[in-house]
Amino acid sequence: MTIAVTAPGGEPVVFGPGEGLAVIAGPCVIESEEHVHFLAREIRKRLGAFVFKASFDKANRTSGSSYRGPGMKEGLRILAGLRAEGYAVLTDIHEPAQAGPAAEAADILQIPAFLCRQTDLLQEAGRTGKAVNIKKGQFLPPEDMRFAAEKVASTGNRKILLTERGTSFGYRNLVVDMRGLQIMRGFGWPVIYDATHSVQLPGGAGAVSGGQPEFIGALARAAVAVGVAGVFVEVHEAPERALSDGANSLRLDLLEGFCGALRRIHSLVGAPL
Repeated sequence: MTIAVTAPGGEPVVFGPGEGLAVIAGPCVIESEEHVHFLAREIRKRLGAFVFKASFDKANRTSGSSYRGPGMKEGLRILAGLRAEGYAVLTDIHEPAQAGPAAEAADILQIPAFLCRQTDLLQEAGRTGKAVNIKKGQFLPPEDMRFAAEKVASTGNRKILLTERGTSFGYRNLVVDMRGLQIMRGFGWPVIYDATHSVQLPGGAGAVSGGQPEFIGALARAAVAVGVAGVFVEVHEAPERALSDGANSLRLDLLEGFCGALRRIHSLVGAPL
């Protein structure tokens, strides 16, 4: 299965066998309109065509007092502005009612990991006709992602991506079983590796999550060697100032070298095993 997403006037980003390594990149959450436009320009300069990602609402923050984003109305207005400039856009939704409005501003609707079994949410996302990226729950074996994908496919929408973001292991830690990438690829949908959430330490910094960004590169290189269709990476020019998930974000100035190494591995691996 090959899936292409293209914003009006933009270059296509293609996920699937025989294609280059696709990249989904951007901040965890919309911090401001100026900031997302700054990051989008900087990422494009370094990578060329890519999918810009940012959340308009982080509804699953550890603490209820943490910054969540500008909200749906303002956030979607900002993302629609990026899309009008030719950037393909991904954003996540948390409720079925958000699917329709988000589909007008984004090319890919993302189902958060904690919500990957929510039938109504998956099906409403599918009905929009937009590509749907389902993040594997931290609590879910890779085999069960088949059923999440089937819920979207039941709407007639076969533009489905599956993303690995690590599995809960003990207290406040995640592990990535590389076998899961191959298992999910066997369902016929392109598989994405989330390089930054996989090194997150959920709730590891008290009221917020911590992270181990020093392992982003090593795990991403391993995942690309297995044969994924794309890589998801949260990026910030100053992770220490990020309003969400800074502890596990990749510094912007490291992005070009990071993706260059991954693309070289991807070209050597060729067709997935």
